[in-house]
Amino acid sequence: MTRQTPGLLACVATLSVVLGGCGQQIEVAEKDPQGPVLQGAILFNQRCSGCHTLDAAASQGSRSARRVSGGDRTDGPNFNTRRESEEDVLFALQNGGFSGATMPANIVVGEDARKVAKFVAEYAGRKTPDSSNSGGDPTTR
Repeated sequence: MTRQTPGLLACVATLSVVLGGCGQQIEVAEKDPQGPVLQGAILFNQRCSGCHTLDAAASQGSRSARRVSGGDRTDGPNFNTRRESEEDVLFALQNGGFSGATMPANIVVGEDARKVAKFVAEYAGRKTPDSSNSGGDPTTR
């Protein structure tokens, strides 16, 4: 008889997260099979994917801007093409984005917010030719 630990079962369940319809999977490096980055990716998928796009979280936000600038005021940034620092992500999560008008404040809180921020900071901007695009004017975010 083989004894299975709850941690192993959780890991297997987490790694098998598949979205229906598209068949996309959350893709996080194997170096973090059950750590905060993977947990952040799952939380991002659950809480942020309605407005934001980030392939690593299998997230195709229906309202995510196709370009880094422009689009409607309510479009969430496309994080495939936009880098963010962990601090900026935490600020946005705590304050409803940078304008405070369109993103729900505290959509993810506490340690979960830190996990999402760590994940976004690590995986955002991988499809942009200028990987230094992490700063800029917060009013244009």
